[in-house]
Amino acid sequence: MSGIVVIGASAGGLHALEAILDPLPADYSKPILVVQHRSDDGSALLSGLLARHTRLVVSEADDKSALRPGCVLVAPAGYHALVEDGHVSLSTDGEVRFSRPSIDVSFETAAEAYGERAVGVVLTGANDDGSRGLAAIRRAGGTAIVQEPASAEHTAMPAAAVAAADPQWVLPLEAIAERLVALEVLR
Repeated sequence: MSGIVVIGASAGGLHALEAILDPLPADYSKPILVVQHRSDDGSALLSGLLARHTRLVVSEADDKSALRPGCVLVAPAGYHALVEDGHVSLSTDGEVRFSRPSIDVSFETAAEAYGERAVGVVLTGANDDGSRGLAAIRRAGGTAIVQEPASAEHTAMPAAAVAAADPQWVLPLEAIAERLVALEVLR
């Protein structure tokens, strides 16, 4: 498999996710996992909202959902999304830093399963979830991209990721999709 892109977002994440998914081509070759902090009552709604802003196929992840090129899986509220080679497993283990799904858990498992073929993206948010996991992706030889804190609706999460992970790219929101497409050409 060509790798995986895992995108983590929290407060203000819907707009940021739409801005990234909208310009991606329908034949994008990596599967994408979205981990967005949200309440349990808005779980299925996120997939539908994102589907309106992309040519990619969007669905909420089920346990053992396959990771397929050109497809976006959304981690369901109340479950950690563990990345395994070729699929996602769901877990109801305890919250990690007050979150389930935890962005750190998804990034760390992506680093283990995909190593240098993992791409982690940290977007807007009001906590530090994702910073440790993004550092794990970097240690595994993967690619780390962070939304420029100044362009984020909430700066805490991208600022923590910049400090902890030494990302290869810190980009304004509108440049992230272009970088993801450019990485396709390079690999």
